[in-house]
Amino acid sequence: MGLALTERRPSPSGTTLLSCDGSSDQCAFNMTASTRPLTEQLSPDADGIARAVGLLADGRLVAFPTETVYGLGADGRSGRAVAALYAAKGRPAFNPLIAHVPDLEAASVEGRFGDDAMRLAEVFWPGPLTLVVPCRDKGRVCDLARAGLNTIGLRAPAHHLARAILKGCGFPVVAPSANLSGRISPTEANDVLCDLDGRIDAVVMGDRTEVGLESTIVSCLGDGPRLLRPG
Repeated sequence: MGLALTERRPSPSGTTLLSCDGSSDQCAFNMTASTRPLTEQLSPDADGIARAVGLLADGRLVAFPTETVYGLGADGRSGRAVAALYAAKGRPAFNPLIAHVPDLEAASVEGRFGDDAMRLAEVFWPGPLTLVVPCRDKGRVCDLARAGLNTIGLRAPAHHLARAILKGCGFPVVAPSANLSGRISPTEANDVLCDLDGRIDAVVMGDRTEVGLESTIVSCLGDGPRLLRPG
């Protein structure tokens, strides 16, 4: 059986490898072609969480499970880390990223929550809901992550691994779905590796995600709550 292979861009470590086109056989070839995985596979325990936190703090890219899909995390304060995330996914930089935080208190540092946003957060967080609110002047999420907008999308996920990582970081982590742009969002760690092995630094090898669909996005910008994306 022939394999349709295309050359990937260099990995974060500067190594280049060949990628598969998405079929299970070809993905298996991709993940076993080298004796050393180019993307570090982290255990879903305290050691793996600590390693993920350290990598993120160092400006690296780490995929981890949320209750919706696997997210590809980067330090939301760092323009360099965010640029690397856009490049790894092949995502256009004019598409803003959702910042993930552990709770409403942390979210309030980054965005201004009016009455509607506050009520929604109090009822549905932690959980699969993203709220778009005005960003604070002293918010830490960089312009590149917000695509230059004066608004910000914020979410406090419910997954225990995501929450542990976010609490350990102590800074907002931008995390779109951990797949190549235009591909199906990953619900398992191996899905992430199929798309991004060698393009990102690590993935936390958690279980299959519970929801399997991206978060609902609601705009709360003064004109009443408005649904931007059902989830």
